[in-house]
Amino acid sequence: MKYKYYFLFSVLVIFSCKPVEKASEINYMQNIEAIAKEAAANNQITILQPGDQLMILITAKDNDVVKPYNQNYSSSEIVQNIAGAGNTPNSAISSVSGPTYLIDSDGDIDFSGIGTMHPAGKTLVEFKEEIRNEIRKYVINPTINIRLTNFKVNVMGEVARPGYYNIVEGQGTILNALSLAGDLTIYGKRDNVLVLRNENGQVTNNFINLKDANFLNSPFYNLKQGDVIVVSANKNREVTAKTNPNTGLYISIASVAVGALAIIISVFK
Repeated sequence: MKYKYYFLFSVLVIFSCKPVEKASEINYMQNIEAIAKEAAANNQITILQPGDQLMILITAKDNDVVKPYNQNYSSSEIVQNIAGAGNTPNSAISSVSGPTYLIDSDGDIDFSGIGTMHPAGKTLVEFKEEIRNEIRKYVINPTINIRLTNFKVNVMGEVARPGYYNIVEGQGTILNALSLAGDLTIYGKRDNVLVLRNENGQVTNNFINLKDANFLNSPFYNLKQGDVIVVSANKNREVTAKTNPNTGLYISIASVAVGALAIIISVFK
Protein backbone atom coordinates (compact mmCIF):
# COMPACT_ATOMS: atom_id res chain seq x y z
CA MET A 1 0.00 0.00 0.00
CA LYS A 2 2.86 2.32 0.86
CA TYR A 3 4.40 1.53 -2.52
CA LYS A 4 1.37 3.00 -4.27
CA TYR A 5 1.72 6.21 -2.29
CA TYR A 6 5.41 6.49 -3.17
CA PHE A 7 4.64 5.92 -6.85
CA LEU A 8 1.87 8.52 -6.79
CA PHE A 9 4.18 11.00 -5.09
CA SER A 10 6.89 10.53 -7.75
CA VAL A 11 4.38 11.08 -10.58
CA LEU A 12 3.13 14.28 -8.95
CA VAL A 13 6.70 15.54 -8.54
CA ILE A 14 7.48 14.96 -12.23
CA PHE A 15 4.45 16.77 -13.59
CA SER A 16 4.38 19.57 -11.02
CA CYS A 17 7.55 21.09 -12.48
CA LYS A 18 5.89 21.81 -15.85
CA PRO A 19 3.93 25.07 -16.27
CA VAL A 20 0.30 24.52 -17.23
CA GLU A 21 -1.12 26.74 -19.97
CA LYS A 22 -4.86 27.32 -20.18
CA ALA A 23 -6.42 26.91 -23.62
CA SER A 24 -7.66 30.51 -23.44
CA GLU A 25 -4.04 31.67 -23.19
CA ILE A 26 -2.76 29.97 -26.35
CA ASN A 27 -5.70 29.48 -28.72
CA TYR A 28 -5.87 31.83 -31.72
CA MET A 29 -8.92 33.79 -32.91
CA GLN A 30 -11.21 32.61 -30.13
CA ASN A 31 -14.14 34.70 -31.42
CA ILE A 32 -13.69 33.91 -35.11
CA GLU A 33 -17.33 32.85 -35.59
CA ALA A 34 -18.56 36.29 -34.62
CA ILE A 35 -16.57 38.25 -37.21
CA ALA A 36 -15.61 35.76 -39.93
CA LYS A 37 -17.95 37.23 -42.57
CA GLU A 38 -17.03 40.81 -41.72
CA ALA A 39 -13.31 39.99 -41.89
CA ALA A 40 -13.71 38.35 -45.28
CA ALA A 41 -15.50 41.42 -46.61
CA ASN A 42 -12.95 43.89 -45.27
CA ASN A 43 -9.83 41.86 -46.02
CA GLN A 44 -7.45 43.67 -48.34
CA ILE A 45 -4.91 42.31 -50.79
CA THR A 46 -1.32 43.37 -51.38
CA ILE A 47 -0.90 46.95 -52.61
CA LEU A 48 2.25 47.82 -54.59
CA GLN A 49 4.57 50.43 -53.10
CA PRO A 50 7.96 52.08 -53.67
CA GLY A 51 10.78 49.58 -53.23
CA ASP A 52 8.82 46.67 -54.66
CA GLN A 53 10.55 44.76 -57.44
CA LEU A 54 8.32 43.54 -60.28
CA MET A 55 9.08 40.87 -62.86
CA ILE A 56 7.06 41.68 -66.01
CA LEU A 57 7.22 39.47 -69.11
CA ILE A 58 5.05 40.07 -72.19
CA THR A 59 4.33 37.20 -74.56
CA ALA A 60 2.12 36.73 -77.62
CA LYS A 61 1.49 34.30 -80.45
CA ASP A 62 4.38 35.94 -82.28
CA ASN A 63 6.96 36.85 -79.64
CA ASP A 64 8.92 38.98 -82.10
CA VAL A 65 6.04 41.47 -81.95
CA VAL A 66 6.43 41.96 -78.17
CA LYS A 67 10.23 42.24 -78.12
CA PRO A 68 10.08 46.03 -77.58
CA TYR A 69 8.32 45.36 -74.26
CA ASN A 70 10.98 42.88 -73.12
CA GLN A 71 14.10 44.88 -73.93
CA ASN A 72 17.34 44.27 -72.02
CA TYR A 73 16.13 40.80 -71.16
CA SER A 74 17.62 37.43 -72.01
CA SER A 75 15.75 34.17 -71.47
CA SER A 76 18.79 33.00 -69.53
CA GLU A 77 18.06 35.53 -66.78
CA ILE A 78 16.36 33.93 -63.84
CA VAL A 79 14.67 35.56 -60.84
CA GLN A 80 14.24 33.18 -57.92
CA ASN A 81 10.96 33.54 -56.06
CA ILE A 82 11.41 31.78 -52.75
CA ALA A 83 8.39 30.83 -50.69
CA GLY A 84 9.42 30.61 -47.09
CA ALA A 85 13.09 31.34 -47.53
CA GLY A 86 14.87 31.70 -44.23
CA ASN A 87 15.57 29.15 -41.51
CA THR A 88 12.78 26.79 -42.54
CA PRO A 89 14.03 23.47 -43.94
CA ASN A 90 11.11 23.24 -46.37
CA SER A 91 11.77 26.30 -48.50
CA ALA A 92 10.10 26.03 -51.87
CA ILE A 93 12.01 27.65 -54.71
CA SER A 94 10.39 28.35 -58.04
CA SER A 95 12.37 30.06 -60.78
CA VAL A 96 10.59 32.71 -62.80
CA SER A 97 12.15 34.71 -65.59
CA GLY A 98 11.54 38.10 -67.08
CA PRO A 99 12.67 41.74 -67.04
CA THR A 100 12.60 43.25 -63.56
CA TYR A 101 11.58 46.77 -62.56
CA LEU A 102 12.09 48.50 -59.22
CA ILE A 103 9.33 50.92 -58.20
CA ASP A 104 11.10 54.20 -57.44
CA SER A 105 10.41 56.66 -54.62
CA ASP A 106 7.76 58.39 -56.73
CA GLY A 107 5.95 55.10 -57.24
CA ASP A 108 6.94 54.87 -60.94
CA ILE A 109 8.74 52.49 -63.27
CA ASP A 110 10.11 53.15 -66.75
CA PHE A 111 8.43 50.34 -68.63
CA SER A 112 10.11 49.20 -71.84
CA GLY A 113 8.13 50.13 -74.94
CA ILE A 114 5.55 52.16 -73.01
CA GLY A 115 7.38 54.66 -70.83
CA THR A 116 6.61 55.87 -67.33
CA MET A 117 3.93 53.93 -65.48
CA HIS A 118 2.70 54.33 -61.92
CA PRO A 119 2.12 50.93 -60.22
CA ALA A 120 2.27 52.25 -56.62
CA GLY A 121 -1.08 52.16 -54.89
CA LYS A 122 -2.45 49.47 -57.20
CA THR A 123 -2.83 45.72 -56.78
CA LEU A 124 -0.96 43.32 -59.05
CA VAL A 125 -4.22 42.54 -60.85
CA GLU A 126 -5.01 46.22 -61.43
CA PHE A 127 -1.53 47.02 -62.72
CA LYS A 128 -1.52 43.92 -64.92
CA GLU A 129 -4.75 45.07 -66.56
CA GLU A 130 -3.33 48.57 -67.04
CA ILE A 131 -0.33 47.13 -68.90
CA ARG A 132 -2.60 44.89 -70.97
CA ASN A 133 -4.73 47.83 -72.06
CA GLU A 134 -1.65 49.73 -73.20
CA ILE A 135 -0.16 46.85 -75.18
CA ARG A 136 -3.50 45.92 -76.76
CA LYS A 137 -3.24 49.12 -78.76
CA TYR A 138 -0.45 47.50 -80.79
CA VAL A 139 -0.57 43.72 -80.10
CA ILE A 140 -3.44 41.26 -80.45
CA ASN A 141 -4.15 39.15 -77.35
CA PRO A 142 -0.94 39.80 -75.39
CA THR A 143 -0.20 37.70 -72.30
CA ILE A 144 1.02 39.64 -69.26
CA ASN A 145 3.11 37.77 -66.69
CA ILE A 146 3.79 39.84 -63.58
CA ARG A 147 5.12 38.90 -60.15
CA LEU A 148 6.28 40.66 -57.03
CA THR A 149 9.73 39.15 -56.41
CA ASN A 150 11.10 40.82 -53.29
CA PHE A 151 8.30 40.67 -50.70
CA LYS A 152 10.38 40.08 -47.56
CA VAL A 153 9.54 40.28 -43.86
CA ASN A 154 11.54 39.68 -40.70
CA VAL A 155 10.13 37.50 -37.90
CA MET A 156 11.86 37.78 -34.51
CA GLY A 157 11.44 36.63 -30.93
CA GLU A 158 9.51 33.66 -29.56
CA VAL A 159 8.91 31.71 -32.76
CA ALA A 160 10.29 28.32 -33.73
CA ARG A 161 12.48 29.65 -36.56
CA PRO A 162 13.25 33.39 -36.36
CA GLY A 163 14.53 34.76 -39.65
CA TYR A 164 14.12 36.79 -42.82
CA TYR A 165 11.42 35.36 -45.11
CA ASN A 166 10.36 35.86 -48.71
CA ILE A 167 6.58 35.86 -49.03
CA VAL A 168 4.79 34.60 -52.12
CA GLU A 169 2.57 37.37 -53.45
CA GLY A 170 -1.04 36.96 -52.45
CA GLN A 171 -0.04 35.33 -49.14
CA GLY A 172 1.45 38.31 -47.37
CA THR A 173 -0.49 38.07 -44.11
CA ILE A 174 0.81 37.99 -40.56
CA LEU A 175 -0.57 34.46 -40.15
CA ASN A 176 1.33 33.28 -43.22
CA ALA A 177 4.58 34.86 -42.00
CA LEU A 178 4.23 33.29 -38.54
CA SER A 179 3.51 29.92 -40.14
CA LEU A 180 6.70 30.16 -42.21
CA ALA A 181 8.57 30.88 -38.97
CA GLY A 182 7.17 27.70 -37.40
CA ASP A 183 4.47 29.41 -35.29
CA LEU A 184 4.89 30.93 -31.83
CA THR A 185 6.55 28.86 -29.14
CA ILE A 186 4.63 28.08 -25.97
CA TYR A 187 6.46 31.06 -24.45
CA GLY A 188 5.30 33.63 -27.02
CA LYS A 189 2.78 36.33 -26.11
CA ARG A 190 -0.19 35.73 -28.37
CA ASP A 191 -2.03 38.88 -27.32
CA ASN A 192 0.83 41.33 -27.92
CA VAL A 193 2.58 40.66 -31.26
CA LEU A 194 4.37 43.78 -32.51
CA VAL A 195 4.44 44.73 -36.21
CA LEU A 196 6.88 47.46 -37.28
CA ARG A 197 6.43 49.15 -40.67
CA ASN A 198 8.48 51.75 -42.54
CA GLU A 199 6.45 53.77 -45.03
CA ASN A 200 8.02 56.71 -46.82
CA GLY A 201 10.60 57.08 -44.06
CA GLN A 202 7.98 57.02 -41.30
CA VAL A 203 8.12 54.10 -38.86
CA THR A 204 4.72 53.01 -37.56
CA ASN A 205 3.82 50.13 -35.27
CA ASN A 206 0.83 48.16 -34.13
CA PHE A 207 0.21 45.42 -31.58
CA ILE A 208 -1.77 42.40 -32.76
CA ASN A 209 -3.85 40.21 -30.43
CA LEU A 210 -3.89 36.81 -32.12
CA LYS A 211 -6.46 35.53 -29.62
CA ASP A 212 -8.99 38.11 -30.80
CA ALA A 213 -10.14 37.51 -34.39
CA ASN A 214 -10.72 41.24 -34.86
CA PHE A 215 -7.07 41.53 -35.91
CA LEU A 216 -8.23 40.19 -39.30
CA ASN A 217 -9.62 43.69 -39.91
CA SER A 218 -6.40 45.45 -38.91
CA PRO A 219 -4.39 47.28 -41.60
CA PHE A 220 -1.42 45.31 -40.24
CA TYR A 221 -3.00 41.92 -40.96
CA ASN A 222 -1.84 42.21 -44.57
CA LEU A 223 1.90 42.73 -44.44
CA LYS A 224 3.98 45.07 -46.55
CA GLN A 225 7.47 44.76 -47.92
CA GLY A 226 10.05 45.09 -45.13
CA ASP A 227 7.66 44.62 -42.18
CA VAL A 228 9.20 43.33 -38.94
CA ILE A 229 7.20 41.02 -36.65
CA VAL A 230 8.37 40.77 -33.03
CA VAL A 231 6.94 38.15 -30.66
CA SER A 232 7.65 38.96 -27.00
CA ALA A 233 8.19 36.38 -24.27
CA ASN A 234 5.47 35.68 -21.69
CA LYS A 235 5.84 35.29 -17.92
CA ASN A 236 6.54 31.57 -18.17
CA ARG A 237 9.66 32.32 -20.22
CA GLU A 238 10.79 34.83 -17.59
CA VAL A 239 10.30 32.25 -14.84
CA THR A 240 12.14 29.61 -16.86
CA ALA A 241 15.02 32.00 -17.56
CA LYS A 242 15.43 32.65 -13.83
CA THR A 243 15.26 28.97 -12.91
CA ASN A 244 18.36 26.81 -12.70
CA PRO A 245 18.44 24.92 -16.01
CA ASN A 246 19.33 21.74 -14.12
CA THR A 247 16.29 21.94 -11.83
CA GLY A 248 14.21 19.64 -14.04
CA LEU A 249 17.05 17.11 -14.13
CA TYR A 250 17.41 17.17 -10.35
CA ILE A 251 13.67 16.66 -9.88
CA SER A 252 13.63 13.77 -12.34
CA ILE A 253 16.56 12.08 -10.57
CA ALA A 254 14.84 12.57 -7.21
CA SER A 255 11.58 11.10 -8.50
CA VAL A 256 13.40 8.04 -9.90
CA ALA A 257 15.20 7.60 -6.59
CA VAL A 258 11.90 7.77 -4.69
CA GLY A 259 10.37 5.18 -6.99
CA ALA A 260 13.37 2.86 -6.61
CA LEU A 261 13.25 3.26 -2.83
CA ALA A 262 9.57 2.38 -2.81
CA ILE A 263 10.27 -0.80 -4.79
CA ILE A 264 13.10 -1.83 -2.43
CA ILE A 265 10.90 -1.26 0.62
CA SER A 266 8.06 -3.30 -0.87
CA VAL A 267 10.42 -6.18 -1.75
CA PHE A 268 12.17 -6.48 1.61
CA LYS A 269 9.14 -5.78 3.75
